[in-house]
Amino acid sequence: MELSEKAGVENNGFVQHEALEGKETDSSSQEVPKTCSVDVDPVAVEETVLKPYAGMPKEVLLQFSSQARYRVTREILFWLIIAGSIALVCATIAIIALSPKCLDWWQASPIYQIYPRSFKDSNMDGNGDLKGIQEKLDHITYLNIKTIWITSFFKSPLKDLGYGAEDFYDIDPIFGSMKDFENLVAAIHDKGLKVIMDLIPNHTSDKHQWFQLSRNRTGKYTDYYIWQDCMQAAGSVIPPNNWVSVFGNSSWQFDDVRKQCYFHQFGKEQPDLNFRSPAVQQEIHDIIKFWLGKGVDGLSFSAVKFLLEATHLRDEPLVNKSQNGVVPALRHCSPVELGITDSWPAPGGGGGVVSLYPGTVHLSSLAWGRSACSAHCSTWALLESITAYSQLYHDYTTTQVGLHDIIRSFRHTMNEFSREPGRYRFMGSDDNEKDDIEATMMYYGTTFIQEADFPFNFNLINMKNLSGNSISEAVDSWMKNMPAGKWPNWAVGSPNAARVSTRIGKEYINVMNMLLLTLPGTPVTYYGEEIGMENIASENATLPEKSPMQWDGEVNAGFTEGNSSWLPVNSDYQSVNVEIQSTWSNSTLSLYRALTSLRNDELPMNRGWMCHIWNDSNVFVYVRELDGLDRVFMMVLNFGQESTIDLKAIVPNLPSEAVIRLSTYFSNAGKVANTRLITTEMGEGLVLEYKTAKPVHTMEAFQGKCFVAEKACYSKALNLLYVNC
Repeated sequence: MELSEKAGVENNGFVQHEALEGKETDSSSQEVPKTCSVDVDPVAVEETVLKPYAGMPKEVLLQFSSQARYRVTREILFWLIIAGSIALVCATIAIIALSPKCLDWWQASPIYQIYPRSFKDSNMDGNGDLKGIQEKLDHITYLNIKTIWITSFFKSPLKDLGYGAEDFYDIDPIFGSMKDFENLVAAIHDKGLKVIMDLIPNHTSDKHQWFQLSRNRTGKYTDYYIWQDCMQAAGSVIPPNNWVSVFGNSSWQFDDVRKQCYFHQFGKEQPDLNFRSPAVQQEIHDIIKFWLGKGVDGLSFSAVKFLLEATHLRDEPLVNKSQNGVVPALRHCSPVELGITDSWPAPGGGGGVVSLYPGTVHLSSLAWGRSACSAHCSTWALLESITAYSQLYHDYTTTQVGLHDIIRSFRHTMNEFSREPGRYRFMGSDDNEKDDIEATMMYYGTTFIQEADFPFNFNLINMKNLSGNSISEAVDSWMKNMPAGKWPNWAVGSPNAARVSTRIGKEYINVMNMLLLTLPGTPVTYYGEEIGMENIASENATLPEKSPMQWDGEVNAGFTEGNSSWLPVNSDYQSVNVEIQSTWSNSTLSLYRALTSLRNDELPMNRGWMCHIWNDSNVFVYVRELDGLDRVFMMVLNFGQESTIDLKAIVPNLPSEAVIRLSTYFSNAGKVANTRLITTEMGEGLVLEYKTAKPVHTMEAFQGKCFVAEKACYSKALNLLYVNC
């Protein structure tokens, strides 16, 4: 290859054309350009040509892409992406399939029950109201609680404290307006909280429009209530049977307008609805839809075991047929047939008086009464002198066939409002079956047909005495009878029971709260129990546990700025109130908050196993543990007198030492305890934390003593929960 080189020679190509004009070209004198040779490597040229560069045309690009080294690399990357995508999808499916269902809102948080008339007064009239609840929502969040349960606030004459609604679609003016309620619900949701409200479908007030129409036999309302003839020919009123109301005396009340008796399971001002009427059932479904449409997150259905009664109207059987010496009296003998009016003296005198109703008769006149009735009546029967609800077995007035079909229909209606993500509507049933635990468990429904998410558990309230043994019995009774896969709940206080500090002693309030907040399931706290409020003195047996909430040490305990409150404030309010206890590290309130934090933060405490370790007359001991976690929490709770136990002897794999995570004796928190020598004082509770490779629920010695509601296991490597373990 030859190249021209002009060293120091002017380029004639840039000489002006005019400069050349008129000059002759002398070819002999013209400088000849020199030439030089340059060696070029052909391979280097080829490599330079073949190297990819930006902006290559399509033809060149295709030339490179068809080369083996690019084609193989491309295919490897392609299949790696495909394999990675498939693996990611499979892993996602596996995690979803293996992961336990997240706890729903009604499972994840304690429930705080509010009696609205006693919580906070916002308008100085001495009555708590809905605006007052809204003012105190920060207290709920301060307690680490996310669910509020508000008891009945329907428009009502306030007989039986408002548990007989005059209008299911309106708020009683004492609590505020519908706008106040809507604002309260919005404020609750803005804080990330949920709200449950009471609904009592069994009965209404006798002031309800339905009852007024029914007593006048108006259209479809004629049979909205349970009516029976009870007027005899001579004008006296004799109830159709011996059924007794919960409050005592006959459950039949004569109505002067309709000239019949209506049935009431509670007060005579609270007539029972006739749930054998489809129209009545539809009315309740419409009420459910109305309140769910207002944004309510759940409903607690109270008194549902009373919804149906037997149609045959037979007398209910006696618990004790002797009835403490009270003997039978005449019932079905007509006064006309006997030729008498209200009562008559027994022959011979001195034998007492036989009354037609409710009727008692001395033993000396019993034989005459039987004889008189047999001689003068076409049929005769005996009416026991029954005045107390506890004197009868309520075989015909509670839990009748068809009851659970009605409850399932309520659940179906609520499910219509549960289809949006995150908007599941909770359903609870509030029926205290007491000694019939199997009847209570039926309210959970079946594996295939759901009823309540849980029936409220009153085992810890119904205990007749306090001891480690009675606590153990109350807990085991629920856990052993609860259907598989269902969720437990616990309560130590309610609007219908004496407060914990009054019922069992204020020295036990902290250990009861520790029990409540460390058992598996959802704890329910009645307002004021977080500070250890006590009953007030009252002649009305239903009022002592409903005294105003004690917020601070000012006049009326900060409940109202008015001159007085609807019930007197407890005299201990200056030392037992929210404000002062929030400043004490060793207060009942501080312990309550520490327990709710522990429950929320530690996996074994909110969804792990619960194993019953030991109980005696003084202590109840159990552990909370989770498969895959080596950390275990052991509760040692004293419900009696001072006690010392050797936990190492009970659980051989137990470490010799455990850390006291929480204690009702606050100074003990953080100390190390010797598990061979655990001493607790009266009312003391300990939450011990230790590590072990051998969980209690895997030990054969404790089989049948361990319970889990929703089984889950923890993977330390993946830091997630899974179910197949």
